[in-house]
Order: sequence, then structure tokens, then C-alpha cells
Amino acid sequence: MIAEIAQGAFNNVASAKALGAALAIGLGALGPGIGIGILASKALEAIGRNPEAESKIKTNMILAIAFAEAIAIYALVVSLIILFV
Repeated sequence: MIAEIAQGAFNNVASAKALGAALAIGLGALGPGIGIGILASKALEAIGRNPEAESKIKTNMILAIAFAEAIAIYALVVSLIILFV
């Protein structure tokens, strides 16, 4: 019975759109999330080694985080397009 319900769910177009949108944003946000974590870790490590360069490091870190977030926003837009078009 459960297999029949699952089979019917996968044949539905709306279900396929929802699954595709979920995968798009899930996988699309995974890379930038990991990248931002590594970026912040390395920036804090660099500030710890050279506190005088904090303002330069912080400026570059924020710029790089903005670029990584842009990729996550692209994934969000793609998932919304999949969901609503």
C-alpha cells in the first residue's frame, strides 16, 4: 500500500516540481554555506596571526561572503522558477 501511494506521488507533476525545487535550493545552498564557513575560519585565523591587518582582512572577507551569498540567491531563484513555472 505504501509503495502504491509513493508511486502515485512521484507521477504527480506538482510533486516533481516540489522535489526539484527542494533539491535545487538544498544543493545550491550547500556549497556557499561550506564556503562561507571556510572563509570566515581562515579570516579569523589571519586576524589572529596579524591583528594590525584586521580592517583589510575584514573588508575582503565581507566582499567574498557577498559573492558566495549571490550563488545561494541564484539557487533560490532557480528553485522558485522550478516551483512556479
